[in-house]
Amino acid sequence: MAVTLTESAAKHVANYIARRGKGIGLRLGVKTTGCSGMAYKLEFADAAQPEDRLFESHGVKVIVDPKSLAYLEGTELDYTREGLNEGFKFNNPNEKDRCGCGESFHV
Repeated sequence: MAVTLTESAAKHVANYIARRGKGIGLRLGVKTTGCSGMAYKLEFADAAQPEDRLFESHGVKVIVDPKSLAYLEGTELDYTREGLNEGFKFNNPNEKDRCGCGESFHV
């Protein structure tokens, strides 16, 4: 299964990389933290490691390390605006529960 970006998320990432002036894509991962156990980790990537898995959506590369892939397979990353708030939204079919504050999740 792939990790994908919606068209809105891909446009946001591509625009940011263009303004930044460097980068090959978006690195997506998970880290152990929070009250539910795991949190999503996002950063712009300048390089990929040999063991990384690369996916491409709407012309933008998504890079996932092998340890995180087990928790992220099938995830779609969207970029939404709701009123004055905007940000990435994770649609992860592996997610079983999310903490009340929205900072972490459980698989």
